[in-house]
Amino acid sequence: MRWQVHSEKPLYTDRWLDVRVAEVELPDGRRLDHRLIRTAPGAGAVVTDDRHRVLLIWRHRFITDSWGWEIPIGGIDDGEEPATAAAREVEEETGWRPGALRPLLRVQPTNGLSDSVHHIFRADGATHIGPPAEAWEAERVEWIPLAGIRDMVGRGDVPCGTSMAALLYVLTGP
Repeated sequence: MRWQVHSEKPLYTDRWLDVRVAEVELPDGRRLDHRLIRTAPGAGAVVTDDRHRVLLIWRHRFITDSWGWEIPIGGIDDGEEPATAAAREVEEETGWRPGALRPLLRVQPTNGLSDSVHHIFRADGATHIGPPAEAWEAERVEWIPLAGIRDMVGRGDVPCGTSMAALLYVLTGP
């Protein structure tokens, strides 16, 4: 059932993404062109506190014209470790500096179209250091009770697949 890649050519490339076409051979011998997107990895964190709340941002995504709650997540700079990037993103997007980070999960949110990978960490606690670095990142930054996350996901209030996976994973753990 493994697809064989015979060639891959760029269609469009910039500093954020690399759109390509790959000539692939299916297990039954048929060949076809398949579009794919190559991207740099990302890192984010689920930050909780001792009151069983999680730090989330409320933001608009213009591509889908939707609003939703998300964990802080963003790109990993060249030479940066994923955990360092996750801590930086939490601080930049929320104004909170997370406590010690530990690996939570690794997500490939669109593996049928993209090689994007998100390294997600977990922190128990954070220290408020001031306002978010970029006001355009989020309309609101709030500590949300973990007990309500499942209902929020069910209502569609957490549309981001990576945020959804990370939050639901935390809910199923110890």
